Amino acid sequence: MKRQLANIILFHRKRSGLTQVELAEMAGVGKNMVYELEKGKQSIQLDNILRVLQVLNIELTFQSPLRESFMKEHPDADC
Repeated sequence: MKRQLANIILFHRKRSGLTQVELAEMAGVGKNMVYELEKGKQSIQLDNILRVLQVLNIELTFQSPLRESFMKEHPDADC
């Protein structure tokens, strides 16, 4: 899964015409973090990943066998 996320981020960054440095600056994270994220490193903080995804307009969708039940009980949840 981390390799898949890394590939998605790399693809979107390149298609957006951004360098790693430009993406890092726009997301407010370090250049090394973008490099490590694109290489599939495990120990990256979730808030940093979310910042990068937001800049690239990538939306996360959660799937679970209980998702429908959860959404019924939490209608304001944004997932």
